[in-house]
Amino acid sequence: MLTAFILGFTGSFHCVGMCGPVALSLPVQHLSGARKMMGIILYNLGRIAAYSMLGLAFGWMGKQLYLGGFQQWLSIILGILLLIVVILKYTGKKWGINQYLPSFFTNKLKQSLGHLIRQQKLHTLLAIGFLNGLLPCGLVYLAIAGAISTGSVINGMLFMAAFGAGTFPAMAGVAWFSHLFSISIRNKMRQMIPVVVAIMGILLLLRGLNLGIPYVSPVMQANTEHVVTNCCHKP
Repeated sequence: MLTAFILGFTGSFHCVGMCGPVALSLPVQHLSGARKMMGIILYNLGRIAAYSMLGLAFGWMGKQLYLGGFQQWLSIILGILLLIVVILKYTGKKWGINQYLPSFFTNKLKQSLGHLIRQQKLHTLLAIGFLNGLLPCGLVYLAIAGAISTGSVINGMLFMAAFGAGTFPAMAGVAWFSHLFSISIRNKMRQMIPVVVAIMGILLLLRGLNLGIPYVSPVMQANTEHVVTNCCHKP
C-alpha cells in the first residue's frame, strides 16, 4: 500500500493540473476556518470513496486473472503498456483512453458536477468529490493497473484508497490556497506525470519477472490450491 500512497502523492502534481479547476471552484471559498476545512475534507473523502469503489471492481477482475494463473503475465503486460504510453508521450503521439469512453458518460458526470457546484452548499461536497473521482484521468488508470495487479478484491480496494490518500495533501492545498496556483504552475506540475508513469511501469514489469527481489520483484506462486483439492478429492 506504500507504493500506492507514493504513487498518489507524487502523481498529485498531475491532479492539480487536471482536477485543479474543480478544486478551485469548490463552494468553500466564501467559508472560513473550520467550516472551510470541513468542506475540503468532505470533497476529498468523496474522491477517495470513488477510488475505493473502483479498486473493489478492478481488484475482483485481478483476482479472476490470478486464479487463472495469469497474474505474472498481467503484471508484465501492464508494465509494458505504461512504458509505451510514456514513449508515445515524448514522441509527440497522442494516445488516450478518454477518447474511447462513451461521451454521454463523461458529459453526464460533468453536468452533475456543475449542478452540485452551483448550489454552493456545504453538504454537496461529498458528492462532488465522488463524481470527480469517476472522471476519466490518466493517473487513475495507472492506479487501477496497480489495483488489478494485486489479484485481490480487498487489496485492490486498499490500493486505491491509499492512492487517494496520497493525493489528499496536494488537492487540499489547492482548495485552501487557491490564490497561489496559477495556470502556469499547474501546467508545470502536469509535466511530471510521465516520470511517475514510467516508474510505475518499470515496477510492474519487474514484479512480473519473478526476480526474487523482496518487495520489488518477489517470486509469484501459482495458485494451485484448487488443483490440489481436486486431486485429493475422493469420489
